[in-house]
Amino acid sequence: MSDTEPGLDFSMVIASTVHDMKNSLATLTQAHSQWLSRLPEQHRETPENGVIEYEFASLNGMLVQLLGLYKLGVNQLPLRPDYHELDDFIEAQLAHHQEVLDSRGIAADVEVDHLSPLGFFDRELIGSVVANIIVNAIRFAREKILVTLGDDQGQLKISINDDGPGYPAHMIEHQTDYVLGINQGSGSTGLGLYFASHIARLHARNGVEGRIEIANGGELGGGLFSIYLP
Repeated sequence: MSDTEPGLDFSMVIASTVHDMKNSLATLTQAHSQWLSRLPEQHRETPENGVIEYEFASLNGMLVQLLGLYKLGVNQLPLRPDYHELDDFIEAQLAHHQEVLDSRGIAADVEVDHLSPLGFFDRELIGSVVANIIVNAIRFAREKILVTLGDDQGQLKISINDDGPGYPAHMIEHQTDYVLGINQGSGSTGLGLYFASHIARLHARNGVEGRIEIANGGELGGGLFSIYLP
């Protein structure tokens, strides 16, 4: 390669590859769903199928997240906020995960503050954040997940609570630094929270930026993720 010849833009290669992987995964997911529909009912609801459904959702979430991080890095992630009905928004999100929830025997409840039925946000971006957190909650929940949406001191607050073991103490203690490095015990990189934090911060109004917060407790006693949008 000569000194004047441009080098390979590896980040662009990764982004293109991730996009192709996402399309392949969508095709695979659809084929699996069609194949499953032709099986007798007793062969559909198996633990093995629960694993497959969960991993499909998890992989899709990671690929969406990677594409989003790339677009953030090159300033190509547009923000298109609008008013949305919170009931409709969260019901659509949970519908995408209903098969996984059913296969794992997890009940997902929703509480919407009907005094604040609307939220102002980018539906696609916040949807990708909520989807990733729901998948994470499914991984650790024992029997229940609770999603609450409503006003909190003039901001929209969306919280996802599970009845699992909760976030590790070091993640809560260092939650202002979301890229924690790969945890050999859990395999976690912190990139999901890093992505969620940046998406929240894109939602800024009147000098106030959105933010995320993680804790343990809540009504179900496990992990509690909250995103605040001004």
